[in-house]
Amino acid sequence: MVTLVVNGLQVAKAFGFFQAWLKNPLRVGAVAPSGRALASLMTSEISHDTGPVIELGPGTRAFTRALIARGVRQEDFALIEFGSEFAAALHFHYPRARTLWMDAARLRTVELFDGRPAGAVVSGLPLLSMPPRKVIAILTGAFRKMRPDGVFYQFTYGPRSPVRLSLLNHLGLEAERIGGTLANFPPAAVYRIRRSTSETGLWYDREPLRQVSWQTSLPATDRG
Repeated sequence: MVTLVVNGLQVAKAFGFFQAWLKNPLRVGAVAPSGRALASLMTSEISHDTGPVIELGPGTRAFTRALIARGVRQEDFALIEFGSEFAAALHFHYPRARTLWMDAARLRTVELFDGRPAGAVVSGLPLLSMPPRKVIAILTGAFRKMRPDGVFYQFTYGPRSPVRLSLLNHLGLEAERIGGTLANFPPAAVYRIRRSTSETGLWYDREPLRQVSWQTSLPATDRG
């Protein structure tokens, strides 16, 4: 019997992911789960020494499995998942991790590692499909939970940064492409987002991140 596979998952499981996308394309963001090649690229700079890791939108656990393979302990995970079906599976497979069924835009309101800052955030969220104010809330929350040198990893299916340049500038962040893979469906690229440096020094030497509210005024081209 021939078993068809999409990004490392049997078609039956991949179809379940596709059904979740049909129900809410803005939340799921992809028509197929991430494959091993993308998971390897997304986690290539993370190891046991990174410290606590926050994963946003773990979904079918592709990135979670890759992170564990790189030495990240379950106890050092905070898995933030909005889909109840995915959150239940995450809690079942990783009982020692912190699994939170919640909107990632509320990240700054929760305590994750008993006051310890995270070393990295791995995001499977469809940031380009979200309104700018929600992206601001997610990024602000993520960087407030990380060390000053913490890194936010985000993939995209498009040719440009997964976060608009005007938003990056507004938040004092910078994005750098670290690689791409054609072995994923669809092909994807991965970006490293971190606090930016300037002629006047590091942002976090003065404050963790610029104060931003839901009512922040944005350029007309970025309003969503």
